[in-house]
Amino acid sequence: MTLVRLTLRLLLGTALGCAMVAQSSAPRKKLLVIGEEKGYRHEAIPHAMATIERLGRETGLWDTVIRTDTEPLTKKKLEYNAKNLNDFDAVLFYTGGTLEMDDQQKADFLSFIRDDGKGFIGVHSAAITFPKWPEYVEMVGGSFDEHPWGTFDAPILVEDAAFPGMRQWTRSFTLKDEIYQVKNFSRENTRVLMRLDAGKLDLANPRVHRKDNDFAVTWAKMYGKGRVFYSSLGHVDANWDQPEMQKMYTEAIKWALRLVDADVTPRPAQEATGR
Repeated sequence: MTLVRLTLRLLLGTALGCAMVAQSSAPRKKLLVIGEEKGYRHEAIPHAMATIERLGRETGLWDTVIRTDTEPLTKKKLEYNAKNLNDFDAVLFYTGGTLEMDDQQKADFLSFIRDDGKGFIGVHSAAITFPKWPEYVEMVGGSFDEHPWGTFDAPILVEDAAFPGMRQWTRSFTLKDEIYQVKNFSRENTRVLMRLDAGKLDLANPRVHRKDNDFAVTWAKMYGKGRVFYSSLGHVDANWDQPEMQKMYTEAIKWALRLVDADVTPRPAQEATGR
């Protein structure tokens, strides 16, 4: 080996080593997970929160703080060095009902996403949280309007396989879960990632309210500068052990944390895509 080749290899090895050290030494993102419900209690919440914490630890991408109250949802300094929104890069809600937040907390929370460009991940009953707070409903992208079919073998179509965490699902699949019908929802401000296959639904069910038969299951959107992801999936405790579900939420969190990018331009209903 010539001296020139040896020198080039040494330089390349040094550069790669430095890049790996820089990547491994990059500070982890901070995720706040809130699991609190006022009303119906979802038994999957403890397992879901533990799974999210484990995924962050195993990937080395984020550290998780789990809370069952809303105290951290403020930019106000808290006593005893308690963390507030200023300490986090994204917030995940697996919540339900009208939580205890005063007006200043609500303003701080929306500003955290809209103005600071931070992330929000809504799981299942996050869409039945604060149903009478219009600004929250706007931020999430919609709100609960019954679940006409209860927990059933939901026929799901992947509409956007290019979004992180969608490609591991097949184009069309069935998952036993509880899918919400959503109101105050529009494709004009959301990028639908999954929807129910309306051709396989009982549309004669009297609790079906949508006349367009467009039942979004999972979507992503911008809220000001912030990134918002929501999925109805997650009611069934056992689904949190499925690799596909874990992959979906891992990639969604990465996107909300700005670790990966994706096109979330709103668009009309698309032909379902998949691998």
